[in-house]
Amino acid sequence: MSTFLQVVLYTDADGRARFREDAIALDGGTPAARLSALLPASACQLRESPVGFRSEFHCTPAPQWLFVLQGCMEIGLQDGSWRAFGAGQHFYSADTLPEGETFNPALHGHRSRQVGAEPLVTLFVRA
Repeated sequence: MSTFLQVVLYTDADGRARFREDAIALDGGTPAARLSALLPASACQLRESPVGFRSEFHCTPAPQWLFVLQGCMEIGLQDGSWRAFGAGQHFYSADTLPEGETFNPALHGHRSRQVGAEPLVTLFVRA
């Protein structure tokens, strides 16, 4: 059986954002065009970020897929690590603020930045 590797940015039990990789089964369709089950989506939104864009630490307001259409985006975690995503790459952003918590920029969320000479264009697909 074929699978699609889903990169997931999530909130761990300690409240910190982390990355993990999950396999989505491609067990439908035909041998020439393997399909996953339908995934939920409620809306999509495009964003262009200029050269030099960077955000402060924040949480994702609601789980969503993020697809990089142009440029390069780096996601930084509280532990100091960064992961880069270029055109054609994606991740599923689900690092929401834990229920009942007040946002603490020294603990929660991730930050992002545009890297390179071209603007960053992304597509958000809300789950």
